[in-house]
Amino acid sequence: MSVCACTCTLFNTCHIALDSLHHRISLGDSPYLSNFRFAAGKMIINKPLVLTYLYLLIYILLSSGVILYNKWVLSPKYFNFPFPITLTMIHMAFSGMVSFFLVRVFKVVSPVKMTFEIYATCVIPISAFFAASLWFGNTAYLYISVAFIQMLKALMPVATFLMAVMCGTDKARCDVFLNMVLVSVGVVISSYGEIHFNVVGTVYQVTGIFAEALRLVLTQVLLQKKGLTLNPVTSLYYIAPCSFVFLFVPWFLLEKPGMEVSQIQFNFWIFFSNALSALALNFSIFLVIGRTGAVTIRVAGVLKDWILIALSTIIFPESTITGLNILGYAIALCGVVMYNYIKVKDVRASQLPETIPERITKDWKFEKKSSDIFVPNDNSDNNGGGGGVGNSSSDLNVDEEAPLISSRLSHIGRTQFSNHTA
Repeated sequence: MSVCACTCTLFNTCHIALDSLHHRISLGDSPYLSNFRFAAGKMIINKPLVLTYLYLLIYILLSSGVILYNKWVLSPKYFNFPFPITLTMIHMAFSGMVSFFLVRVFKVVSPVKMTFEIYATCVIPISAFFAASLWFGNTAYLYISVAFIQMLKALMPVATFLMAVMCGTDKARCDVFLNMVLVSVGVVISSYGEIHFNVVGTVYQVTGIFAEALRLVLTQVLLQKKGLTLNPVTSLYYIAPCSFVFLFVPWFLLEKPGMEVSQIQFNFWIFFSNALSALALNFSIFLVIGRTGAVTIRVAGVLKDWILIALSTIIFPESTITGLNILGYAIALCGVVMYNYIKVKDVRASQLPETIPERITKDWKFEKKSSDIFVPNDNSDNNGGGGGVGNSSSDLNVDEEAPLISSRLSHIGRTQFSNHTA
């Protein structure tokens, strides 16, 4: 009964979305019309669009598959390998070796300029929280169901918002705070309706969520301020070995003694395929991010959560879902959707196109400001002032930034003018 209710909710959501899309297409008000061409009464589908949806499907399947696979490996009722730290270390070692070959041997991806200062102040803290989030998240599989874990993951926006406010990268806002309250209330209701509620597993999962949130905020604060951008390959190349080292300490203290006395079944192909699936998930995220926007990724994540909850109740019959579970998760999901809408709206508001007079005015002000900055520096050089280093750096800033900004503004102005004249 619970599986049917969850599946029906998913189907109803997709049905409403398809009806809305069909209505917009019939009115000619759909951004997806540009992805299709009509010739001789036949619709020709844009191949890049199909490829994008294929990447999204691969991402959803891999993300769901890795979670279910980890649960199956760790659960005492199935493969019975109750050592989450060991499993995480296998993932980190495999990912680190593959990324090393891709970066250093096959040179598929170029490494970034990494200094000891950047590694010590950025990579090490991020790796520590990354290792903690994986450790706590995988340990939760031993105590609570996959469906309940996905419901608890609705707290991710709450944790990220709190960490961002604490670190100063975001401001406390009333509308976002109300969404966070709605998400929290939904998670509390869902937890209250959980039949096999376990305090230890819930604490592990929530701790892992906050560790992941702090990792995301630290990545934004530390790496972006240093001007570093890491794709999944270079991220694993630098972070996976360091995370492996951090995981070694709790493994030596907590799991190594238990592994010596217990009968462990080690199947090479099971762990190899599990680690390969986790690595493929990282690469699929990279492909999806490169071909879609934030809205598409968030919608795909919500769809993946519903599919995963439904599948987990079928694959693992002990993970039953109650009406309160579904009600609480639906409430939390409403808050998550509203939060995503607010964040996407803020991003779009910061990228609104300006009119041609505004761009001309801004371009003129920038050129005037650049000339005003340049003349005093030139005069101070002629007067033989002692600020030669500062002046040269100021000139360098103008020379580097002015052509970039001017070309961007002129390109935007030409595009806007062509749109008006068309």
